[in-house]
Amino acid sequence: MEYEKVIRERKATRLFSKKKVEEEKINKILESGRLAPTAKNKQPFKIFVVSSEEGIKKMDKATPCRYNAPIVLVVCGDKEKSYTKKDYSTYEMDACIVATHMMLEATNLGVDNIWVEMFDSDVLVREFNIPSNLTPVCIMPIGYKSKLCPPSPFHNIRKPIEDLVEYL
Repeated sequence: MEYEKVIRERKATRLFSKKKVEEEKINKILESGRLAPTAKNKQPFKIFVVSSEEGIKKMDKATPCRYNAPIVLVVCGDKEKSYTKKDYSTYEMDACIVATHMMLEATNLGVDNIWVEMFDSDVLVREFNIPSNLTPVCIMPIGYKSKLCPPSPFHNIRKPIEDLVEYL
């Protein structure tokens, strides 16, 4: 898909069908995250792929926002590996870049997705035994949109570019 089409067509999917995502597509999505740029190329992230029945039950304890997706990617930043300076660490920013790359690649491959920050981090860490150096930054349910999925009401509402960009 042409890049401009990808960025214009990607929408938050809030109801997925039970159709499985092909392994080849999952691998391409994960590879796009692996290739994402990070500060000083430290690559301070870990992606957990939750797709087993047991894993999905655990995920549902941590968030009401799985939306019936058959797969959830948990994107974590690694505080111990990230670039830091003074009082700032890039682990969260780097994880967000990784997640964005995967979200756009999923859209490019025709796989629907949604970026979710609404989850209980403590529950996620406990249920999946996530090591203390890793911080869950976002979860990304992926799959194929249900025919019953309502359209995202705010997707096409954008501020004018003049309100967002200033030339100096």
